Amino acid sequence: MAGFLDRAREQVQQGLNQGKQKLDDVQAQRAGNDLLKQLGAAYYAERRGSGTPDATQQALSALEAHVATHGDGFLRA
Repeated sequence: MAGFLDRAREQVQQGLNQGKQKLDDVQAQRAGNDLLKQLGAAYYAERRGSGTPDATQQALSALEAHVATHGDGFLRA
């Protein structure tokens, strides 16, 4: 009986870990999409004359840092 409970506990833990990984992936994708949107807004504002090159560069740097940490998979989704 103890062997069965140990296997069940292991399967539950594995399921929880997979769920957490999926949640982390979704959150990273959403954050990447938000950063990409911010970059687009900063670039558009700069081109329209109401933004600054510095704001565009900051948005680009934030996006590049996210890509370096989480990869660029959100760009293909």
